[in-house]
Amino acid sequence: MNSATLQHAAFVLRGNPITGIAAVGSTVLILVGLFAPWLAPYDPIASDVANALQAPSAAHWAGTDQLGRDVFSRIIVATQLDLAIAVSAVSISFVLGAVIGALCGYTAGRLDRSVGRFVDVLMAFPLFVLAMAMVAALGNRVENIVIATAIINLPFYIRFARAEVNVRRNLGWVEAARASGESHVSVVLRFLLPNVLPAMVVQMSLNLGWAIINAAGLSFIGLGVKPPTPEWGIMVAEGARFISTGKWWLVAFPGLALMLAVLCFNLLGDGLRDILDPRQRT
Repeated sequence: MNSATLQHAAFVLRGNPITGIAAVGSTVLILVGLFAPWLAPYDPIASDVANALQAPSAAHWAGTDQLGRDVFSRIIVATQLDLAIAVSAVSISFVLGAVIGALCGYTAGRLDRSVGRFVDVLMAFPLFVLAMAMVAALGNRVENIVIATAIINLPFYIRFARAEVNVRRNLGWVEAARASGESHVSVVLRFLLPNVLPAMVVQMSLNLGWAIINAAGLSFIGLGVKPPTPEWGIMVAEGARFISTGKWWLVAFPGLALMLAVLCFNLLGDGLRDILDPRQRT
């Protein structure tokens, strides 16, 4: 990142401090995910039935669940799993979608038409329903959740990369690269893709929030991670049975963690758009 970009980033952050808050929040989430086993004050899966359904207190900041497990510890450890699923899925779809979309936009031939029809078919289904079908068929394991989430995210990156490369493929600097002896693959990977990646990073940040919701949603309906593994969607689903009895903390704290994670990544994506988009500079 050059000095001009850094100066523009500082200008954007001064004008929109919410972006800075989102960046700090996202960083905190990532750090919590990395060091979750050491940050959790209790064993997240150890039962203590004698202290079941205890309200938030100094000993248990977010209370305990129906098995006496510390809710705060489970939220901390669940951060690691949910972020791992989201980051893995979005990274796979980002890399594959960028390369496939760039090749389609550059060739604009049979490959482009074939991939375009595939993308149209994927987009014809409600994406969460499609993820449900794939996980139900493959089995509700973490790797299958990652695969399903990556597949339903592919169309966004393929379409974006295709459109951006298609606009640039006949520009002068691309023609100059071809004239200098660069192969078509080299032109795509070395010249065209680096020019569209910054804008795609914005989409990646936005998709991280959506991928977290997707993973939690699958777990909420019983198609995601299996209990007793700590996961935000599972915790909300298990706590929903106790809302009518006043045990609000079982849903409130995992739901709040899920909301804050999605909000941080969405706001971060908006800020990255302002920072990386040259049209925002004066």
